[in-house]
Amino acid sequence: MTENSTSDPSGRPPSAEPALEQNDAIIGVAFRWSIGVICLVVLVGGAMYWASRGGATPGPTTQVVVKPPEVVTSNTQAPMMPFRDVTTEAGIAFVHENGAAGEKLLPETMGGGCAFLDYDNDGDLDLLFVNSSLWPDDERRGAVDNASALYRNDGSGRFEDVSKETGFEFDMYGMGAAVGDYDNDGDVDVYITAVGTNRLMRNDDGVFRDATDQAGVAGTDKDWSTGAAFFDADNDGDLDLWVCNYIRWSREIDFAVDYRLTGVGRAYGPPTNFEGAHSRFYRNRGDGTFEDVSEAAGLFVVNDATGRPVGKALAIGLTDLNRDGLLDVFVANDTVRNFAFRNQGDGTFKEIGVEIGVAYDSMGAATGAMGVDAADLRDDGHLAIAIGNFANEKTSLYVAGADPSLYTDVSGIEGLGAASRQALTFGLFFFDADLDGRLDLLQCNGHLEDNINTIQPSQHYQQSAQLFWNAGPDERSCFVEADKSKLGDLTTPIVGRGAAFADIDSDGDLDVVLTQTGGRPLLLRNEQSTDHHWLRIKLVGRTCNRDAIGAEVELVVGSTTLRRIVMPTRSYLSQSESPVTFGMGTSMTVDRLVVKWPGGQKQVVPVNAVDQTLVIAQD
Repeated sequence: MTENSTSDPSGRPPSAEPALEQNDAIIGVAFRWSIGVICLVVLVGGAMYWASRGGATPGPTTQVVVKPPEVVTSNTQAPMMPFRDVTTEAGIAFVHENGAAGEKLLPETMGGGCAFLDYDNDGDLDLLFVNSSLWPDDERRGAVDNASALYRNDGSGRFEDVSKETGFEFDMYGMGAAVGDYDNDGDVDVYITAVGTNRLMRNDDGVFRDATDQAGVAGTDKDWSTGAAFFDADNDGDLDLWVCNYIRWSREIDFAVDYRLTGVGRAYGPPTNFEGAHSRFYRNRGDGTFEDVSEAAGLFVVNDATGRPVGKALAIGLTDLNRDGLLDVFVANDTVRNFAFRNQGDGTFKEIGVEIGVAYDSMGAATGAMGVDAADLRDDGHLAIAIGNFANEKTSLYVAGADPSLYTDVSGIEGLGAASRQALTFGLFFFDADLDGRLDLLQCNGHLEDNINTIQPSQHYQQSAQLFWNAGPDERSCFVEADKSKLGDLTTPIVGRGAAFADIDSDGDLDVVLTQTGGRPLLLRNEQSTDHHWLRIKLVGRTCNRDAIGAEVELVVGSTTLRRIVMPTRSYLSQSESPVTFGMGTSMTVDRLVVKWPGGQKQVVPVNAVDQTLVIAQD
């Protein structure tokens, strides 16, 4: 295909030629014959979901359509929720280096992530930025600082660069990070994914040392690893490690695929003509080392016709899909079906994405899935999974119905569909921006091509983040997009990638950091002034993993039960704070607080006051 080729309807540039077989081609062909049946199922599921929310049930003469209503209007307006850019004021000078020098190599579009963590155990949330690098043959190497950066929080939301004294001086083409105390010594450790081998940094009293080879978690120099997560898969008290791998990539393969855009020439492209890759699962032996049990644990999902890997994993989400006390794994795959791995409880996982309805969107198509998060949106026990997708693909919102094992994509019904379609979304997460007790959704957006606007006037390289306010159970549509005028600097256009949240200044509300590829991050202080009350919970495990990752906290306030999961892994390549925050609106009393620790133990904790942080150790 020549430079006169045009981009496809999704906004992805086409390939020069089908040099490599697309992994899911056969699956896609087989799937499309039943698209009518699938659409009918989606219609029925969406109609039942909408009806259960108070919508009208179609009568016998109603014309059948192929999808649920795209937009459900609401007169409710989101409140003022201003965020202020404090990046420079707070002392953050980091600038991401993606190595771009005109060759249009795909990894240049994808990084980098960030992580909030309390590395020095002083109670304040510190901040890590993962850097990529110049390519090996770049003449600028040595003159540019490619190291990742760790910033220490002084407690007021001001940061000091402590990268050198803490051990973050190495050069690698980094992507994202996972944080967790894998050796249960009281210090949070860091795992950094990369193009090439990954790196495990063990925290010894605030100084990080490379423990990659000792632990056995490097991967190979042929891997391109993206999202990663520490979690206790078998509830044995120590953290295991899941590492997403994206595609089989090299500079030579990239040039052979040779994506091009009309009038532009060589361009960044989708992974459709790159072979997929298997992700890895490392079981923690409990002695500081890990065993790679990826294949035995069931992670190797292959195309039955070709035997090649199906997955093109970018992000990982952890949640208990079937409420059996074990964390299951959701994997967002780019341009191929998403995976849902059910934890079997015996050290293995079963992939059930198609079975439960989260593999494809509401029209039966695979999407350019980037970031992922999961939560109980309406505090009704129905789990929701959100996925950020490519431009011209709406954000996916899968919600469990009466049968908790079956999900329906209700993005349009719940107010996300039309509003999210134009954006290219990488990082996204649920959090309570205004402390009203309901979880809102933030999306971090940015395109791949710096000159996309010359090809598609509706698209821009730099894009504004979006905040979807949760309007509550009395509204027909869960989410209302907040007007830009109410969000302050949050909507500053950037080439957005990673996103995370934490209370950096100990005032109870949640602040935000957004990263961008090849640029500076945005550290945004939450300056909402609703006077809403709050309660923050930090858990310390004893018989379970020390970070209490996977623990569920229930807060009963009057007739409402709020549920939050201790889960730093969310969004895209990033990690948010481990403490959980409950917005309480105007309520000033807590009727009941219950901690459900990993492994099944329940602990009731008295709460005598709100607007405070409680540190709760496991009985």
